[in-house]
Parts: sequence; C-alpha cells; structure tokens
Amino acid sequence: MESRHRSELENAWRRFAANRVALFGLALLTLITLVALFAPFVAPYDPINDMDTGLRGCPPSREHPFGCDHLGRDLLSRVIFGARIALIAGVGATIISVVIGVVVGALAGFFGGWVDTVLSRIIDTLMSFPLIALLIVLAAVLGPSLLTTVIVIGVTVWSRYARVVRAEVLSLRERDFIVAAYASGVRNWRIIWRHLIPNVMGSVIVLASLGVGGIIILEAALSFLGLGVRPPTPSWGAILADGRAYILRYPHIAFFPGLMIVITVLAFNFVGDGLRDALDPKE
Repeated sequence: MESRHRSELENAWRRFAANRVALFGLALLTLITLVALFAPFVAPYDPINDMDTGLRGCPPSREHPFGCDHLGRDLLSRVIFGARIALIAGVGATIISVVIGVVVGALAGFFGGWVDTVLSRIIDTLMSFPLIALLIVLAAVLGPSLLTTVIVIGVTVWSRYARVVRAEVLSLRERDFIVAAYASGVRNWRIIWRHLIPNVMGSVIVLASLGVGGIIILEAALSFLGLGVRPPTPSWGAILADGRAYILRYPHIAFFPGLMIVITVLAFNFVGDGLRDALDPKE
C-alpha cells in the first residue's frame, strides 16, 4: 500500500514537473518565501525606522532600487517585509478556511437529511453575501490587526471548500468500500476521517492553491482601506494606499507593491493549475 502511494506521488510529481509554467510559478513562490523568511537579512534598510525626509519620494537609484516613499523610507525594504504579511495572511487564512470547509462539507455530504439542509443553507447564505463588504464590516468591528485579518478572511471564505467537499462526499458515500465499512460497524467519525476526507483532499489542495492568491488580494484590499495591519507595519496594500495620494508625483510608490501582488498571485495560480493537472490526469 505504501509503495503504491509513493508511486502515485511520483507520477503526480512527474506530471507537475512536465508543466514548465507550473515549475516557473513554484520557483517564484520559493524565491518570495525565502525573501520573506530572511527579510531582516535581505532588506537593505529598516522598513520603519530608517527615515530620511530629504529623500521623500526619490525615484529608483543604486542606493534605493525601488526608490523611497513619501516619508523617505526605503521602498524595497518595505516591499520585502510586506511579503511576510501577504504570505502569512494568504496561507494562514487558507488553512482556517480549508479546515472549516472540509469539516462542514464532509458532515453535510455524509449525514444528509436535515444536517445537509441546514449546513447547505448556511453555505448558500455565506456565498450570497458580497465578500468584500462582509470583510469590511467584520474588520471594522474587531479592529485592524494581522491576526484579525487572517481570522476574518479565514472564517468567511470557507464556503467554496465546503461546497466542493460536500459534492464529492455525496458521491463517495455510495461507493462499495464506504458501504462495506459502514456495514461492518465502523463508526461514522472514523469513516469520515479515514476514508472520505483523504479521498477529497486532492481537490481541496488544488482549490486552496488557487485560492491563496485571492486571499492575498483581499488582505491587500483591507490594508488599502486601513482595516488590515496597523501602520507603520509594511503591507503591500498599505503601501498602495500611501502611494495613492502621490500617484502623479511619485508613481513608483504604488507601482512596486502592485507589481509584487500581481507576481505573487500569478505564481500561486500557475502552481494551482499545475497541481490540478498533476492530481487529476483526466483533466
């Protein structure tokens, strides 16, 4: 059994490695992650305290490759540290939403009946709300912080995972191995944990890899509106907000964090597309 599982993983990796765009996205994500992890050693200046008012809005130069912001802080250093916020928010909120979505979807699909009806109505209600409006309200009520941002996004975007898991569990619960386990007296929670959830994780992983980029955009949007991380902590969305007032005089302030958002989201999408093809060869 273990050798078969290893063989499946090897085949999946071969299919993923054959996708050059996916490998390029993985390389970009690896680079961004390493830069974020070692930001204190990579950033040339302190992103908060190193401030030179004489360099306010200075364009890109050898000393400041991305230029300086409106307060004279090195923009490259702030963008590097902003990568930490983006990755923490993206990965953290995705983990929360995946856990909630998988549990809710598995319960709804397995038990059916009134349990499925109640949970499905909750999923439909959550998906019918304008997401950004709901996030703004929750973030405004709870107060801006990185922890609040991660939790608020995580508990509002899980419905997409729940819907996918529910649909797959509805199909899986009629399979012979599930019926046999149920007939032999295996407990419901064990069937869900040992047989159903492992069989839906392929789809969940693909959906999560594609969803991280969207969460990074949501975090940037909240920070842009002043409802994300507290200033002066560098965040790509907050830097964009700083550059909004100076977009004509100092366009580089908004350009570089916006470029990083685009690059990071594209990288996650490339990896997600590669995982979709690797984990589901029929596609």
